[in-house]
Amino acid sequence: ADQNRLPCIYLGDRGGATLPYQADVFPDEMHFGRIFFNQAQMSAKGIAQIAVVMGSCTAGGAYVPAMADESIIVRENGTIFLGGPPLVKAATGEDVTPQELGGADVHCRVSGVADHYAADDHHALYLARRIVGNLNLPRVGALSAAEIEEPKYDPETIISVLPDTSADVMKPFDIRAIIARIVDGSRFDEFKKFYGETIVTGFAKLYGHPIGIVANNGILYSESALKATHFIELCCQRNIPLLFLQNITGFMVGKHYEETGIAKNGAKLVMAVSNANVPKFTVLVGGSYGAGNYGMCGRAFEPRFLFSWPNAKISVMGGSQAATVLTLTGMKGKSEAEIEAFKKSIKDKYDKEGSCYYSSARLWDDGVIDPRDTRKVLGLALSASQQAPIPPTKFG
Repeated sequence: ADQNRLPCIYLGDRGGATLPYQADVFPDEMHFGRIFFNQAQMSAKGIAQIAVVMGSCTAGGAYVPAMADESIIVRENGTIFLGGPPLVKAATGEDVTPQELGGADVHCRVSGVADHYAADDHHALYLARRIVGNLNLPRVGALSAAEIEEPKYDPETIISVLPDTSADVMKPFDIRAIIARIVDGSRFDEFKKFYGETIVTGFAKLYGHPIGIVANNGILYSESALKATHFIELCCQRNIPLLFLQNITGFMVGKHYEETGIAKNGAKLVMAVSNANVPKFTVLVGGSYGAGNYGMCGRAFEPRFLFSWPNAKISVMGGSQAATVLTLTGMKGKSEAEIEAFKKSIKDKYDKEGSCYYSSARLWDDGVIDPRDTRKVLGLALSASQQAPIPPTKFG
C-alpha cells in the first residue's frame, strides 16, 4: 500500500497481542507496534486509512480504528476498547458488557471514536466502498495506455506449456510460450535475442500498458546477466515497468566461469535490479534457487507484487545438492547407512520448505495463483501501481 499509494482498509476483529507469545510480538522494531507506526506514516503521506470494525478491537487493536481517517463500526457486533470487561472488572470492580463499554452506540453517539454506524457486515462494506468513492484519488502514474488487445494464444492453454513437475528434475521450457499467453496480441519485441540466450528480454504491452519483460530460459551466464542489466537500464530510462518471470536454478559455476567474471557480471545484474525504481513485478513460474532469486527480483528486492504458480519451488539450492554439500562437509567417517539417512532428512526438509505453499504461508509472496489467471492478476497489479509517481533511478 505504501509503495503503490493505495488506500488501506482494515477489517477489524482482533483481540490485541497474543499474551503467551508477548516476547515474539511486542517490543521489537517489526513487531506489533509497527502496525501503528506504518498507519501513521501512510496517513501523513495522504494515503487514506479506513477501518471497518466487524468484531472486537481490543487493547492495541483499538488504535487502528482510532487512528483511521474514517472508521465504521457494526451494530451489536463491533467493539472498540483499550481494556475489555474482564480487565475493567479486575481494575475497577465495575461490571459492564462489551457493547456498553465500547459498542457502536457508544462510539457513534457518545465518544465520537467511530464515524459511521453500520447495521450489519454487508452494510459496513457498502459504507467502506462509499468512503473510497469519495476519496477523489488522483492518477499520478506516468504510464500511458494503448488499446487493449487479447493474446493470440489463449491464456487458458498456458498449463499445456509446462513440463511434468512431478519428476524430481528441473525440466526447462521455452518461456516465450508463457509470454505469448500473457501479453497483448501475443506480440513481444525481443531485445538482444541471439545474445545471452538463457535469459529472454523484450518489450510488450499488458492491458494496453507498456512493460519490459525479463524471463529465464535456463541458467544465468555472464552474457545473460549483462544482457538483463542493459535491458533493465533501458526500462528505467524510459519509465517502463518491469516484469520478471522466474524459472532459475542460479548462476553458472565452475573454473572457466569464475575466470570470465561471473561474480562481477552477476553483481551488475543484482545492482540493476536493486536500484531500478520503476514498478517491478515478479512471478515464480518454476524454480527460484539461490542467487538466481536475487538477480530475478525476489522478495528482498521490493517488487510491487510477487506471485507464485503452484509448481514453483524456492530454496537456497535444490534438496539433492544441499544434501550432497552437507554430507561432504559434515559426514566424514560415517557409515553408508548413516549418510543415506542424513541425505534423506536434508532432502525431505528442502522439499517441504521449498514448496510455494510453505513460502506463501510466511508471506514471502502475495499469493499462489492459477497460471491461467496470470494475465488478469498482473493487469490488476499494474493498475494498482499507477497511483504512485515513478522516482528517477540512479545506478551504483
